[in-house]
Amino acid sequence: MKHSRHRLAPARPILLLFLLVAASGAAAQDWTQWRGANRDGVVRDFKAPAVWPKELKREWKITVGGGYSSPIVSGASVFLHAREGEQEVVSAFDLKTGRTLWTKSYPAPFNKNQYAVQIGKGPHSTPVVHGGRLYTLGVTAVLSAFDARTGELAWRKDFSQGLDTSKMFCGTSMSPVVERGALVVHVGDDRGGSVIAFDVATGAEKWKWQGDGPGYSSPVVVELAGARQIVTLTDKSVVGLAAESGKLLWRMPFPDEWNENIVTPVLYGKTLIISGVRKGTSAIEVVKGAGGYEAKQVWANSKVAMYMSSPVLAGEHLYGMSSTRKGQYFCLNAKTGELVWATEGREGNQAAVLSAGGVLMFLTADGDLVVAGKSLKGFEPLARYKVADSATMTHPAVVGRQILVKDEKSLSLLSIE
Repeated sequence: MKHSRHRLAPARPILLLFLLVAASGAAAQDWTQWRGANRDGVVRDFKAPAVWPKELKREWKITVGGGYSSPIVSGASVFLHAREGEQEVVSAFDLKTGRTLWTKSYPAPFNKNQYAVQIGKGPHSTPVVHGGRLYTLGVTAVLSAFDARTGELAWRKDFSQGLDTSKMFCGTSMSPVVERGALVVHVGDDRGGSVIAFDVATGAEKWKWQGDGPGYSSPVVVELAGARQIVTLTDKSVVGLAAESGKLLWRMPFPDEWNENIVTPVLYGKTLIISGVRKGTSAIEVVKGAGGYEAKQVWANSKVAMYMSSPVLAGEHLYGMSSTRKGQYFCLNAKTGELVWATEGREGNQAAVLSAGGVLMFLTADGDLVVAGKSLKGFEPLARYKVADSATMTHPAVVGRQILVKDEKSLSLLSIE
């Protein structure tokens, strides 16, 4: 018996180590919403190779519908919201093989703005998966809750009849966020709109704030000035709403002549960094005084202006793509707004930006994945890969050392070996 106990004892730490490794591996598989698990474009626990390979290995490639909605991952499943003709299609695929697990569709006819010649007909919002449910928001503001395992529809809210989304170039584009049992969306048009929180299980309305119409930006949940807040760019301003009630805490005007407020806010310490194509980039601080909450500008940099590309924070520095000079990769001091470096220009009109361990990843609209170091001396390219055959206007999803990329007609899984 002594011999048996002696042999079994070491198994406990081995088993514990196995469980920890398995848990960390499972966590690496989660890319559950817009810009990742924390909506900030940061890939946690990513380990870059010592030497980047000449090519990425394509694990699989499947044909899918159009749209700018980005793929997301939960466990062993990939979820995608796309368009086929006048239908919006929601699908689940096996992460390992690309095999279709289930597909659901519903009518979603959409009349584009006459000036939106080069823009697709959506959907543009990235879904969110939470608690076994998948939530999607269509280009005409049809909000759906599906069982993530079976695709069965749990509940739906259709706002399409009350909105004139044709006056918005892209229609509905904000990506929903889940906050403590509530699914928060922003619906409306240039006449006004509402931020609404629904019970994730039943779809019952929990609170509503009526005010500005939506921009094309997506909200973030932050703690500022002692309050948990939903912060988003509307079509005319930046607002902070109390997360538990929807009460307007503060509002800062942020007008754009074409209502093109697209960039997702980034939290840095006690400040929020925001940007607009004709507004430049700035940081604001929210303070609470005797009269309530107020947002004050901390710094502004008119030379760095982001259009569709949301930046990422790495330590004390902000990295991204500016629309200046036909596209510049840049690095800003997040505390002061001072430009640390920027490339010469002509990098392209759009790139989805990721911070992955010690590197940056830029997925350009031309289907190139550019990998760069986080140098403070200048742009430091490490590798460049052609990852798609057509335009890539979506955000990639990174799971471990694998990258999901959607272009106009296909979805691919690529491995870094």
